[in-house]
Amino acid sequence: MARIENAAEATARIEAALYAAGRPLKMEEIIRASGTESRIKTQGLLEGIIKKTRSAFVAIEIAMLPDGSYVFQIKPEHSAKVKRYASRPLLPNATLKTLSYIAYRQPISSKELVSTRGTGVYAHLKELRQLDYISHQNVGRLKIYTTTEKFQKYFGIKGDVEDLKQRLFSKVRKTASKGRPVPEIPVQ
Repeated sequence: MARIENAAEATARIEAALYAAGRPLKMEEIIRASGTESRIKTQGLLEGIIKKTRSAFVAIEIAMLPDGSYVFQIKPEHSAKVKRYASRPLLPNATLKTLSYIAYRQPISSKELVSTRGTGVYAHLKELRQLDYISHQNVGRLKIYTTTEKFQKYFGIKGDVEDLKQRLFSKVRKTASKGRPVPEIPVQ
């Protein structure tokens, strides 16, 4: 790829990459997109874009995630309000159900996930690990899954895991009281 010298062109390329990706981008990806081949120059351009975004938009941001990647996103406090306008969901429903099950039951073993969600859970786990929404620890032959700080930040979750579980359980109770079918979630 030809090296880009023009700051305006490099800035436009970074903006376009962040927008088009629809996912967090690592700094190395942003450097490649910019065409500058310079971490320092790209970081400076990115900081300028972040400042312009903060001053120009109320509901949109470029956020640096805990793993050092950057994402162009709707601020968490606004995402629920506009969810119905999204052209495609962030995650397929089955993967989202697996993620919510992990969030509610964490820490949870791969064995328990497979017995509850089926063998399709392996594909869900792979996708969720790639997005860095979950992490695992090996305990013997089992993998034990938990959600990550990135998951909490992306979905606008404040507080600890127990607070999250309590809010999820509260939503399940509200759904049940409205007469809707409620998925079985065993309470420990």
